[in-house]
Amino acid sequence: MSAPKGKLIIIGGSVDKGSFFPSPDNLPKSLKFFEKGILKRISVEADKGIASRVEIITTASSIPVEVGEEYIEAFKQLNMLNVAVLDIKTREEANDPKNIERLQNADVVMFTGGDQLRLTSIFGGTTFHHLLLDRYENENFIISGTSAGAAASSNNMIYQGSSHGALLKGEVKITGGLGFINNVIIDTHFVERGRIGRLLYACASNPINVGIGLGEDTGLLITNGINMEAIGSGLVILVDGTNMRHTNITDVEMGEPVSIDNLTVHVMSYGDHFDLKTKNLSLHAGKKKENA
Repeated sequence: MSAPKGKLIIIGGSVDKGSFFPSPDNLPKSLKFFEKGILKRISVEADKGIASRVEIITTASSIPVEVGEEYIEAFKQLNMLNVAVLDIKTREEANDPKNIERLQNADVVMFTGGDQLRLTSIFGGTTFHHLLLDRYENENFIISGTSAGAAASSNNMIYQGSSHGALLKGEVKITGGLGFINNVIIDTHFVERGRIGRLLYACASNPINVGIGLGEDTGLLITNGINMEAIGSGLVILVDGTNMRHTNITDVEMGEPVSIDNLTVHVMSYGDHFDLKTKNLSLHAGKKKENA
């Protein structure tokens, strides 16, 4: 299978997009992400730059109007004015020729947060989904997702499971995602909600997957389907089960604790790179701060 020509940008949620700022006077402080942040990077990577057509897909959200307006305003601050909201609520709408035409004319599609099961159950196998996959594989096209939109991007998807009970057999629920990237499984709001157990369990259950834990306002820019660059302000935690020696996950009863031997954990921050094929991590040489 050839490497996709498109780019995938997955985000851990709570993107610092300057939303809910109280007054224009506070706008510069709220929009610190503009300089090296995620939405700024989308504007740089998009095929037509700031003139690119962006479709914000709010399907996962329970407040699609409010969320859509926030993203339109945030992109506006980056001088990206060709932005619209595409709130697809049903599978029928995901097969509607008008929505398919809008997708065909887009340069960037961004899935907002919410419920990832809504994304997979509404889009999975539709004309919209097939066109997304085709454009991502064959064109300079960006698919981005935050929170639920990121979690649904992989071929396997965590959709349920508490943080505190994650390493009890059966607590973490996994189903099929939208399949933009294979052999990974993604969790979001990762550092803030203490979700390391969910990712350890997911990787132990199928070590072919590299677990990706995305902190808030933190993401990965993925090119060629394997080259991952950390972007945003926080941390990305990777769990690699390639060298796992043993787990008792098949031996214990449902609800009992799971043991895992020899998982590898990597921590990425802004500018670091990870190769999914070689499993090599390259750290970014940041500038040293001078002593005051």
